[in-house]
Amino acid sequence: MHMDSAEIYFSTDKQREFMVELREKVDAYFTQNNLSKYGNERIILKTLVVLGLYLGPYFLMVTGVITSLPLIFLGWVLMGFGMAGIGMNVMHDANHGTFSTYPALNRVFSLSLYLLGGLPVTWRIQHNHIHHAFTNIPGYDDDIEPVEILRFSPHKPWHKVQRYQHIYATILYGLMTILWITTKDFQQIFRYQKDGQLAAEGKSFYKLLFTLIISKVLYYIVFLALPLVLLPIPWYLTLVCFIIMHFIAGIVLALIFQTAHIMPESAYPQPNEKGEIAENWLVHQLSVTTDYAPENKALTWLAGGLNYHAIHHLFPNISHVHYKDLSHIVKMVTTKYGVPYRVQPTFMGALAQHFRMLKLLGEK
Repeated sequence: MHMDSAEIYFSTDKQREFMVELREKVDAYFTQNNLSKYGNERIILKTLVVLGLYLGPYFLMVTGVITSLPLIFLGWVLMGFGMAGIGMNVMHDANHGTFSTYPALNRVFSLSLYLLGGLPVTWRIQHNHIHHAFTNIPGYDDDIEPVEILRFSPHKPWHKVQRYQHIYATILYGLMTILWITTKDFQQIFRYQKDGQLAAEGKSFYKLLFTLIISKVLYYIVFLALPLVLLPIPWYLTLVCFIIMHFIAGIVLALIFQTAHIMPESAYPQPNEKGEIAENWLVHQLSVTTDYAPENKALTWLAGGLNYHAIHHLFPNISHVHYKDLSHIVKMVTTKYGVPYRVQPTFMGALAQHFRMLKLLGEK
């Protein structure tokens, strides 16, 4: 059950000097270097690469250029990584409005979520309006309230099966995008209609429901029905390959996002009786988010800069192509004011800490 987010307030008095100086230094960085806060030519190149990785194998398969089972299997595997790449590098920035200085281009590339089987409107509500505003706050942040057998918060009910969640979590992570293409959008659209979120977005429930149904039908026709008919392999192997594609995308996306928030040092603040959170919003974001592998250029490129996850949460209206440079500013200002800025040196180290936290949360 999700509470009314209007009840939550962040402190505007604490660490005010830190908040002002951090924002001033970031603004000065863009002004002094004559840079736009939006995406640049690098994001265009990445868009071409990840779209090619996703759509290239698909067209090679359905047009009969690839016919052998090993190459078809490899094609679906590449599509899984391409799907995750589009989600992290293109769709994510576009739905935050940071892909381009042109709002029309942001709208166009935000529609890339349809290629992945999702619905942009419900994704924006959950991610931009709920997760970013109330990160790691129990009862408010949907991202720490997954299926019942996963416990992402110490404030959630404990069940015996969760003792093993550090073992089975990866399997459930692999189902993430399968939930996108089946039930999740439908559940969310009804909930957000009831909560008034659709009205706040200026969206008509029935028009959105119609769009949702049509988009799902088209997705299944293009990415499942056509391959079932056209690929020269048994239908059940095509279905298996389709599921493997989604499983790969789900695991990649879940590990990139969850490793940033479900960590041993992550805070899970609860509002007081007046609905107030003790910290200001910027300090709150630093207390609930961890960066990792800042020197891993390949990971930074592939993950759309989301290994600089704390930077993203501090500045969601700035494109990921700038996160590395901004991290130096954040480190300097947090050090000056004694505000924690958590960074794991490597991705494998961060993963180890994430699964350690899953084990801790699985204990009674």
